[in-house]
Amino acid sequence: MSKRLLGPRSNEFVENIWLLILRVCGGAFMLTHGIPKLQTLFGGGEIAFADPFGIGATFSLILTIFAEVCCSVLLILGITTRLASIPLIFTMCVAAFYIHGNDPFSNKEMALLYLVIYTSILIYGGGKFALGRLVRGR
Repeated sequence: MSKRLLGPRSNEFVENIWLLILRVCGGAFMLTHGIPKLQTLFGGGEIAFADPFGIGATFSLILTIFAEVCCSVLLILGITTRLASIPLIFTMCVAAFYIHGNDPFSNKEMALLYLVIYTSILIYGGGKFALGRLVRGR
């Protein structure tokens, strides 16, 4: 029994549990930022949102909502995890380096932490406990 706990299969299991935790927490925490933006979009009032690429505040907000809500849900479920992490990485880069670019580190710290999480998911994937893996039959 102790060999199995210390062997490579155990390490693989722990890694997959960690990827599950990373996906679910990273996605769920980001939903707390995305859902208020979604409410802003459908609130009926005037939209005051950053427009870093000159595409309009409303369209910038829609793209951010897509990343923070839709892609976060995909991460939580483990569906197209690597692909879903890309818009989140892009959004966190914009938040950290454009929106908070001239701010002190404490203001960009959260975006950078999310950036590390989503970049890790891009590199390592969703792990064995992802629904996308079940659908593909692996």
